[in-house]
Amino acid sequence: MITEFDALSESEVELMHKAPILVCIMVAGADNHIDQREMEEAISLAKKKSKKHKSLLKEYYTTVGEDFEDKIKIIVQGFPVEAEQRNVLIMKELELINVILPKVEKSFAIQFYESLREIAQKIAESSGGMLWMNSIGEEEAKFVSLPMIKNPAIS
Repeated sequence: MITEFDALSESEVELMHKAPILVCIMVAGADNHIDQREMEEAISLAKKKSKKHKSLLKEYYTTVGEDFEDKIKIIVQGFPVEAEQRNVLIMKELELINVILPKVEKSFAIQFYESLREIAQKIAESSGGMLWMNSIGEEEAKFVSLPMIKNPAIS
């Protein structure tokens, strides 16, 4: 188990492990369609993050990155197909992270938050937006900043 999670309950640890997947599903599916480019970007990001040598999140992403594609497929099946309904539920789940982050070491919390924001940004850019020019589509733009999660560096 990740030492930063020692003070967390089992359900809190589970949510922390699900968070990058939830962000991927929310942003990628914002336009009602999770395309292959978005899935590939999500899997690639998880692998890259597990290899960052200096990151406090290396061990975390090594765990989260295992069978990432399968985890996405399983978790997405537990949500409604309609993006609007699905994202309301995902946002409620992600809001719970605001209760968890103060329980972990502050530098870990900050890197975790920044990492989720980076994932959201990269996923949004991966589908190309208008005319496939690495812009962010209108639907994805609503979620990229993760407005439901408070920045632990500020609090």
